[in-house]
Amino acid sequence: MKLPREPRKQNMTTQKHKKQKPDPNSYQERTYRRRVAAGNLNSFEVKVRETDLHILAATDLSEEAANLIFQYRGQLENHIASNHDFLTSLTPLTNNSLLLPPIIKAMHQAATAAKVGPMAAVAGAIAEFVGRGLLAKGSTEVVVENGGDIFLHRQQECVVGIFAGTSPHSNKVGIRINAQRMPLGVCTSSGRIGHSLSLGQADAVTVLATDTCLADAAATRLGNEVKDSGDINHALALAKTIVGLEGVVIIRDQQMGAWGDIELVPLSS
Repeated sequence: MKLPREPRKQNMTTQKHKKQKPDPNSYQERTYRRRVAAGNLNSFEVKVRETDLHILAATDLSEEAANLIFQYRGQLENHIASNHDFLTSLTPLTNNSLLLPPIIKAMHQAATAAKVGPMAAVAGAIAEFVGRGLLAKGSTEVVVENGGDIFLHRQQECVVGIFAGTSPHSNKVGIRINAQRMPLGVCTSSGRIGHSLSLGQADAVTVLATDTCLADAAATRLGNEVKDSGDINHALALAKTIVGLEGVVIIRDQQMGAWGDIELVPLSS
Protein backbone atom coordinates (compact mmCIF):
# COMPACT_ATOMS: atom_id res chain seq x y z
CA MET A 1 0.00 0.00 0.00
CA LYS A 2 1.31 3.43 -0.88
CA LEU A 3 1.24 6.00 1.90
CA PRO A 4 0.58 9.45 0.37
CA ARG A 5 1.75 12.76 1.79
CA GLU A 6 -1.77 13.39 3.12
CA PRO A 7 -5.30 14.13 1.87
CA ARG A 8 -5.35 16.94 4.33
CA LYS A 9 -6.77 19.79 2.31
CA GLN A 10 -9.88 20.18 0.26
CA ASN A 11 -10.61 22.76 -2.39
CA MET A 12 -14.10 24.23 -1.90
CA THR A 13 -13.71 27.20 -4.29
CA THR A 14 -14.75 27.18 -7.92
CA GLN A 15 -11.95 26.83 -10.42
CA LYS A 16 -12.61 30.13 -12.17
CA HIS A 17 -12.03 32.08 -8.92
CA LYS A 18 -8.98 30.13 -7.77
CA LYS A 19 -5.51 31.42 -8.50
CA GLN A 20 -3.57 28.64 -10.19
CA LYS A 21 -0.81 27.13 -8.11
CA PRO A 22 2.71 26.96 -9.56
CA ASP A 23 3.57 23.66 -11.17
CA PRO A 24 4.12 21.28 -8.23
CA ASN A 25 6.97 19.66 -10.12
CA SER A 26 8.90 22.91 -9.77
CA TYR A 27 9.19 22.24 -6.02
CA GLN A 28 9.85 18.50 -6.12
CA GLU A 29 13.62 18.94 -6.07
CA ARG A 30 13.30 20.70 -2.70
CA THR A 31 16.01 23.17 -3.65
CA TYR A 32 15.42 25.05 -0.37
CA ARG A 33 17.53 22.33 1.25
CA ARG A 34 20.61 23.82 -0.40
CA ARG A 35 20.31 26.80 1.93
CA VAL A 36 20.63 24.67 5.07
CA ALA A 37 23.86 25.27 7.01
CA ALA A 38 24.80 21.96 8.60
CA GLY A 39 27.65 23.38 10.69
CA ASN A 40 29.43 20.57 12.49
CA LEU A 41 26.63 18.07 11.82
CA ASN A 42 26.44 15.44 9.11
CA SER A 43 23.87 16.20 6.41
CA PHE A 44 22.16 13.36 4.55
CA GLU A 45 18.91 12.52 2.80
CA VAL A 46 16.94 9.31 3.26
CA LYS A 47 14.15 8.31 0.86
CA VAL A 48 11.76 5.40 1.35
CA ARG A 49 9.03 5.34 -1.27
CA GLU A 50 7.11 8.64 -0.86
CA THR A 51 8.95 9.62 2.32
CA ASP A 52 11.86 12.00 1.64
CA LEU A 53 13.75 13.24 4.70
CA HIS A 54 16.66 15.65 5.04
CA ILE A 55 18.49 14.91 8.27
CA LEU A 56 21.26 16.60 10.25
CA ALA A 57 22.87 14.49 12.96
CA ALA A 58 26.12 14.11 14.86
CA THR A 59 27.04 11.10 12.69
CA ASP A 60 25.72 9.64 9.45
CA LEU A 61 22.73 7.60 10.58
CA SER A 62 21.27 6.93 7.12
CA GLU A 63 20.74 3.22 7.72
CA GLU A 64 19.18 3.78 11.15
CA ALA A 65 16.89 6.47 9.73
CA ALA A 66 15.76 4.21 6.89
CA ASN A 67 14.91 1.46 9.36
CA LEU A 68 12.87 3.90 11.44
CA ILE A 69 11.01 5.12 8.35
CA PHE A 70 10.14 1.54 7.41
CA GLN A 71 8.97 0.91 10.99
CA TYR A 72 6.65 3.90 11.20
CA ARG A 73 5.40 3.68 7.62
CA GLY A 74 4.54 0.05 8.33
CA GLN A 75 2.53 1.02 11.39
CA LEU A 76 0.67 3.68 9.42
CA GLU A 77 -0.02 1.42 6.45
CA ASN A 78 -1.25 -1.41 8.67
CA HIS A 79 -3.58 0.94 10.51
CA ILE A 80 -4.94 2.43 7.29
CA ALA A 81 -5.56 -1.05 5.86
CA SER A 82 -8.17 -1.69 8.57
CA ASN A 83 -9.21 1.93 9.20
CA HIS A 84 -9.57 3.61 5.82
CA ASP A 85 -11.21 6.70 7.31
CA PHE A 86 -7.87 7.47 8.94
CA LEU A 87 -6.53 8.14 5.43
CA THR A 88 -9.45 10.09 3.99
CA SER A 89 -11.15 11.97 6.82
CA LEU A 90 -10.83 15.75 6.89
CA THR A 91 -12.15 15.91 10.46
CA PRO A 92 -10.98 14.30 13.71
CA LEU A 93 -11.84 10.65 14.33
CA THR A 94 -12.72 9.00 17.61
CA ASN A 95 -10.50 6.06 18.52
CA ASN A 96 -10.02 5.15 22.15
CA SER A 97 -8.13 1.92 21.60
CA LEU A 98 -5.24 1.45 24.00
CA LEU A 99 -3.50 -0.81 21.49
CA LEU A 100 -2.74 1.83 18.88
CA PRO A 101 0.94 2.49 18.08
CA PRO A 102 2.18 5.77 19.63
CA ILE A 103 2.51 7.46 16.23
CA ILE A 104 -1.17 6.78 15.46
CA LYS A 105 -2.23 8.07 18.90
CA ALA A 106 -0.15 11.21 18.42
CA MET A 107 -1.76 11.93 15.06
CA HIS A 108 -5.26 11.44 16.50
CA GLN A 109 -4.49 13.81 19.39
CA ALA A 110 -3.08 16.48 17.07
CA ALA A 111 -6.06 16.20 14.73
CA THR A 112 -8.49 16.61 17.62
CA ALA A 113 -6.68 19.69 18.92
CA ALA A 114 -6.54 21.36 15.49
CA LYS A 115 -9.93 20.06 14.26
CA VAL A 116 -8.60 18.45 11.09
CA GLY A 117 -8.20 14.90 9.80
CA PRO A 118 -5.40 12.78 11.33
CA MET A 119 -3.36 12.61 8.12
CA ALA A 120 -2.86 16.38 8.44
CA ALA A 121 -0.20 15.44 10.99
CA VAL A 122 1.56 12.68 9.04
CA ALA A 123 4.65 14.60 7.89
CA GLY A 124 5.25 16.09 11.32
CA ALA A 125 4.68 12.68 12.90
CA ILE A 126 7.28 10.97 10.72
CA ALA A 127 9.77 13.81 11.33
CA GLU A 128 9.38 13.68 15.11
CA PHE A 129 9.28 9.91 15.56
CA VAL A 130 12.30 9.38 13.30
CA GLY A 131 14.10 12.25 15.06
CA ARG A 132 13.44 10.88 18.53
CA GLY A 133 14.45 7.45 17.33
CA LEU A 134 17.81 8.79 16.18
CA LEU A 135 18.30 10.57 19.51
CA ALA A 136 17.65 7.25 21.25
CA LYS A 137 20.39 5.70 19.12
CA GLY A 138 22.94 8.10 20.56
CA SER A 139 22.96 11.20 18.37
CA THR A 140 23.31 14.25 20.60
CA GLU A 141 21.71 16.56 18.03
CA VAL A 142 19.13 15.84 15.33
CA VAL A 143 17.20 17.87 12.77
CA VAL A 144 14.67 16.04 10.58
CA GLU A 145 12.94 17.93 7.75
CA ASN A 146 10.05 16.27 5.94
CA GLY A 147 8.67 18.44 3.16
CA GLY A 148 8.83 21.65 5.19
CA ASP A 149 7.88 20.05 8.51
CA ILE A 150 10.80 19.98 10.95
CA PHE A 151 11.71 18.27 14.21
CA LEU A 152 14.50 20.29 15.85
CA HIS A 153 16.81 19.11 18.62
CA ARG A 154 20.00 21.16 18.71
CA GLN A 155 22.32 22.31 21.46
CA GLN A 156 22.76 25.77 20.00
CA GLU A 157 20.63 28.60 18.67
CA CYS A 158 19.45 28.18 15.10
CA VAL A 159 17.40 30.07 12.52
CA VAL A 160 14.68 28.42 10.45
CA GLY A 161 13.98 30.14 7.14
CA ILE A 162 10.48 30.38 5.68
CA PHE A 163 9.97 29.36 2.05
CA ALA A 164 6.82 31.08 0.81
CA GLY A 165 6.78 30.42 -2.93
CA THR A 166 6.44 33.58 -5.01
CA SER A 167 5.85 35.93 -2.05
CA PRO A 168 8.49 38.68 -1.78
CA HIS A 169 9.08 37.45 1.79
CA SER A 170 10.09 33.97 0.64
CA ASN A 171 13.58 33.04 1.90
CA LYS A 172 13.93 36.61 3.20
CA VAL A 173 12.80 36.05 6.79
CA GLY A 174 13.57 33.41 9.40
CA ILE A 175 12.64 32.48 12.96
CA ARG A 176 15.40 32.50 15.58
CA ILE A 177 15.07 29.60 18.02
CA ASN A 178 17.07 29.36 21.25
CA ALA A 179 18.53 26.02 22.25
CA GLN A 180 16.50 26.05 25.48
CA ARG A 181 13.26 25.73 23.47
CA MET A 182 14.22 22.46 21.83
CA PRO A 183 13.09 19.83 21.03
CA LEU A 184 10.63 21.79 18.95
CA GLY A 185 8.42 21.24 15.93
CA VAL A 186 8.44 23.87 13.17
CA CYS A 187 5.91 23.06 10.45
CA THR A 188 4.81 24.99 7.37
CA SER A 189 1.69 24.61 5.25
CA SER A 190 0.88 26.39 1.98
CA GLY A 191 -2.19 26.66 -0.20
CA ARG A 192 -0.19 27.96 -3.16
CA ILE A 193 2.80 25.64 -3.34
CA GLY A 194 2.79 21.98 -4.25
CA HIS A 195 0.09 19.54 -5.26
CA SER A 196 -2.10 19.41 -2.13
CA LEU A 197 -5.66 20.69 -2.38
CA SER A 198 -6.42 23.46 0.11
CA LEU A 199 -9.27 25.46 1.56
CA GLY A 200 -6.86 28.40 1.81
CA GLN A 201 -4.49 30.45 -0.27
CA ALA A 202 -1.69 31.33 2.16
CA ASP A 203 1.84 31.40 0.77
CA ALA A 204 3.08 30.00 4.08
CA VAL A 205 1.73 29.29 7.54
CA THR A 206 4.55 28.33 9.91
CA VAL A 207 3.69 26.97 13.35
CA LEU A 208 5.91 26.29 16.37
CA ALA A 209 4.96 23.72 19.00
CA THR A 210 6.79 21.23 21.21
CA ASP A 211 4.62 18.55 19.57
CA THR A 212 5.60 18.36 15.89
CA CYS A 213 2.40 16.47 15.04
CA LEU A 214 0.37 19.34 16.50
CA ALA A 215 2.46 21.95 14.67
CA ASP A 216 1.77 20.15 11.37
CA ALA A 217 -1.96 19.73 11.97
CA ALA A 218 -2.35 23.32 13.17
CA ALA A 219 -0.47 24.69 10.15
CA THR A 220 -3.04 22.96 7.94
CA ARG A 221 -5.99 24.26 9.96
CA LEU A 222 -4.74 27.84 10.02
CA GLY A 223 -3.77 27.73 6.35
CA ASN A 224 -7.32 26.72 5.48
CA GLU A 225 -8.54 30.00 7.01
CA VAL A 226 -6.43 32.31 4.83
CA LYS A 227 -8.11 33.10 1.50
CA ASP A 228 -6.41 36.49 1.12
CA SER A 229 -4.25 38.87 3.16
CA GLY A 230 -7.31 40.20 4.99
CA ASP A 231 -7.71 36.82 6.72
CA ILE A 232 -4.31 36.85 8.44
CA ASN A 233 -5.55 38.43 11.68
CA HIS A 234 -8.49 36.02 11.83
CA ALA A 235 -6.15 33.04 11.47
CA LEU A 236 -3.81 34.40 14.15
CA ALA A 237 -6.76 34.84 16.51
CA LEU A 238 -7.73 31.22 15.87
CA ALA A 239 -4.16 30.12 16.61
CA LYS A 240 -4.50 31.53 20.13
CA THR A 241 -7.32 29.06 20.81
CA ILE A 242 -5.36 25.92 19.88
CA VAL A 243 -3.76 24.68 23.08
CA GLY A 244 -0.09 23.81 22.72
CA LEU A 245 0.98 26.26 20.03
CA GLU A 246 3.96 28.48 20.83
CA GLY A 247 3.95 30.80 17.83
CA VAL A 248 2.72 31.32 14.28
CA VAL A 249 3.87 33.24 11.20
CA ILE A 250 1.52 33.72 8.23
CA ILE A 251 2.54 35.07 4.82
CA ARG A 252 0.21 35.98 1.97
CA ASP A 253 1.68 37.98 -0.92
CA GLN A 254 3.27 41.15 0.55
CA GLN A 255 1.55 40.80 3.92
CA MET A 256 2.93 38.99 6.96
CA GLY A 257 1.60 38.53 10.48
CA ALA A 258 2.89 36.78 13.60
CA TRP A 259 1.68 35.74 17.03
CA GLY A 260 3.30 34.13 20.07
CA ASP A 261 6.90 33.52 21.03
CA ILE A 262 8.37 34.46 17.65
CA GLU A 263 11.64 36.28 16.92
CA LEU A 264 11.83 37.15 13.24
CA VAL A 265 15.22 37.86 11.66
CA PRO A 266 16.20 38.87 8.12
CA LEU A 267 17.98 36.27 5.98
CA SER A 268 20.88 37.07 3.69
CA SER A 269 20.51 36.31 0.00
